[in-house]
Amino acid sequence: MTKRLMKGNEAVVRAAIMAGCRGFYGYPITPASEITESAAELMPAAGGVFLQAESEVAAINMLYGASSAGIRCMTSSSGPGISLMQEGISYMAGAELPCVIADITRGGPGLGNLGSEQSDYHQVVKGGGNGSYKTIVLAPHSAQEMADLTALAFELADKYRNPVFLLADGFIGQMMEPVEFPQIAVAPKVPDWAVAGTKESRGNLITSLHMDINELEQHLIKLQAKYAQAEREDVMSESYFADDAEIVLVGYGIMGRILKAVTVEAREMGLPVGLLRPITLFPFPKLEIARLTKKAKAFIVVEMSNGQMVEDVRLAVNGARPVEFVNRMGGNVPTHEQVMEVVNRLARELNVTRIQTTEEARLAHV
Repeated sequence: MTKRLMKGNEAVVRAAIMAGCRGFYGYPITPASEITESAAELMPAAGGVFLQAESEVAAINMLYGASSAGIRCMTSSSGPGISLMQEGISYMAGAELPCVIADITRGGPGLGNLGSEQSDYHQVVKGGGNGSYKTIVLAPHSAQEMADLTALAFELADKYRNPVFLLADGFIGQMMEPVEFPQIAVAPKVPDWAVAGTKESRGNLITSLHMDINELEQHLIKLQAKYAQAEREDVMSESYFADDAEIVLVGYGIMGRILKAVTVEAREMGLPVGLLRPITLFPFPKLEIARLTKKAKAFIVVEMSNGQMVEDVRLAVNGARPVEFVNRMGGNVPTHEQVMEVVNRLARELNVTRIQTTEEARLAHV
């Protein structure tokens, strides 16, 4: 496999096509516009359909139709556009229709600005539409993961017959990095539940409407069982020096990269610091966080928002350890120095165990 230099947004489209996506319906919005632009260029060349909808409302309903016909399909947007799609996302979750939605987040609320934030966490992870549903949410921290997790998103969407989000802050969408792709593209079969215009599929029905209350309850029980299965089988996170850490940093997306650098500096100072980076925001790695409480003395959650993922970390810690919160908003980014200040303060307050530094380990073997 050869590497190509590209934006994370472009990597999404190329990976989607390799994963068998043949329908893109969307409306451009900064900082996600390169996804729509790349889809306009690449999707028809791959034998697929690209359509710029008149609005985000129209785009999500086009996905409903394409997915109903058994086509792997996707859209992309940012916070304001995702807000407009929420009704359609609820309909697709209720009708058990797979699709992939890339949310490249910007500042909010409302139109906010074009800066990168992480303030769509509640909107996407907790569900912005009506009813008892969930979406699977994947959070990449590099252009390579934009490609890898897009491909995975289509697999999970089909596995659970459910919308899957790729949630990336604007930095990850816009940065250019080397990306490699598999040489063989996927050619998925039309699923047997689809309304595909064939004699065999004529009796299939796609709907989220269940007028009988007991029938709807049974349908919802079925949906909850899928979400529970995802929590058992498809939780993903990256652990970076976390197993022996007494101070555990938690951050996703671009913050995961910054916190890796903090971890390295802290370890060079002899401080037992580690990082847990959630990759699936739903299902959330709550069992992994709970496991880390056995060794950790404190957690530090770092976000570019008012504090959204921190709520899930506190639920997972369940009061066993203190959870500190560091943030910036409006497109500002928590700095390396800002996080280190909190690390040093906690190290003094909690009297953490000093560990051997890399240089000390080297000298010990001289």
